[in-house]
Amino acid sequence: MKKSIAATAAVALVLAGCASAPKDIAPAYVSTGLYEKLSCEELRREAEGVSARAIAAAGQQEKNRSQDVGMTTVAVVLFWPAAFFMKGDGAAAAEVARLKGEMAAIEQVNRIKNCGITFQAI
Repeated sequence: MKKSIAATAAVALVLAGCASAPKDIAPAYVSTGLYEKLSCEELRREAEGVSARAIAAAGQQEKNRSQDVGMTTVAVVLFWPAAFFMKGDGAAAAEVARLKGEMAAIEQVNRIKNCGITFQAI
């Protein structure tokens, strides 16, 4: 019984260090002031650029997450020191959060200016 509880606790501890899925990362606050002076066309171009960077950052975060899941499996099944090689949330997660915040600010300015830009969640 005690071994089962210890094993469950060890698995939970290892999983807590895994990188987050991009969809689970909350947006960071970004001021709308950066975008308020842009025309609707400039705002559209900025949204396209931020969106492209967000997709790339989310891809990197998902890659980190996949690697951490693999390391978790190795750590739990074969070799517990492998848990020390997990990346967890780092620069890629921070980039995803910042870009999500930029998109939220652009969307807000879009609504205020009635630019009619449509956004799709990724």
